[in-house]
Amino acid sequence: MNTFIDERDDKLLDQDRYTFYVLRRVMKRECELLLSDHERFILCFTSHPYPVWIWLPDDASEEEMQNAYQIAKEHGFLDGKHHFNMKYDLAEYFIKRAEEEGLKLSITINMFAYDCPNPIEPKEKCEGSIHLCTMDDLDQLVTFMDLFHREVGIDGKTLKEYREDAKGCIEMGTMYFWKDPEGRSVASCRYHPDGGTASLNMVYTHYDHRRKHYAENLVYQVTMLAMKAGCLPMLYTDADYVASNACYEKIGYILRGKLCTLG
Repeated sequence: MNTFIDERDDKLLDQDRYTFYVLRRVMKRECELLLSDHERFILCFTSHPYPVWIWLPDDASEEEMQNAYQIAKEHGFLDGKHHFNMKYDLAEYFIKRAEEEGLKLSITINMFAYDCPNPIEPKEKCEGSIHLCTMDDLDQLVTFMDLFHREVGIDGKTLKEYREDAKGCIEMGTMYFWKDPEGRSVASCRYHPDGGTASLNMVYTHYDHRRKHYAENLVYQVTMLAMKAGCLPMLYTDADYVASNACYEKIGYILRGKLCTLG
């Protein structure tokens, strides 16, 4: 087992281009732990509070799943403080093995992976317009990040950490608000380009301004900006959030893969 990745790992993840898009991106950063045999197994943990990503091929054997579980256990990831992103078959194996050892694991988030090769303009228009975030919006963006992560319940950070993240998003020039006619920031969305793909995230509508089609129109606009930048837009969603998924599908997003978060 090696502690580095190379072009062989990129080829492995071609099998799961959408569901493991984020893994492909984060494993090229500095990580607390990165393990790969370059053939059938990848484990990546960047740092707290982010998840431990584990990749196995679709035809993984029970022996391979057992090995993945043992590696996770040996590195202390089954301490109740970490969560995992993985395929469903592996998640079911982890749950079963943990129960045998007196531990409790469960699926906390069901995720869908979408892409959008042909965006569809929303039929439901809304008032206001898209706004590129600048440093003048820093405080508002920190608030949005805090509210977003509190709502999804994962990857929470301190306000100081969100502030640093917000600065980075603004400097990248791909972070957007939707402003209503009164100039209030009511929704957020950003895209993160990586090669020929762009991941949309931070899709959040302030709870005082929901059901007014702000997110739908903002996501469409950001999708178009990502495409103009030469990228294929994609995103992850909570599979159990039916209204949100319907919104994405209405503007052309197509379901391409499924995975889950285990905690």
